Amino acid sequence: QVHLVESGGGLVQAGDSLRLSCAASGRTFSSYHMGWFRRAPGKEREFVATISGSGDYKLYADSVKGRFSISRDNAQNTIYLQMDNLRPEDTALYSCAAYTGGGNYFLAESYRYWGQGTRVTVSS
Repeated sequence: QVHLVESGGGLVQAGDSLRLSCAASGRTFSSYHMGWFRRAPGKEREFVATISGSGDYKLYADSVKGRFSISRDNAQNTIYLQMDNLRPEDTALYSCAAYTGGGNYFLAESYRYWGQGTRVTVSS
């Protein structure tokens, strides 16, 4: 099994920054394409960002382009999501996941292993 544990969430004001972390264990971390997803109150889970195993390929949702940055440190078995200029609409439970399917990298159904999530609340 792949175990994923997110951290770094919190309550911040609009315009502030947060850096989320996702620590992985149980499998060869560097072999997994990883992703960040979020579920806002009253909304369906949505794609945020994804990164290849090597870190050379990254893809972002239009809503976070220019504000969020995904990265990874394979030596530490950790991926990160740097979130700048946060907005109230970014409020959500953020979860990291390991890609295991053959579908598109921006679809949650392509990811089998999930963390429990870390809560991000942005006040205006």
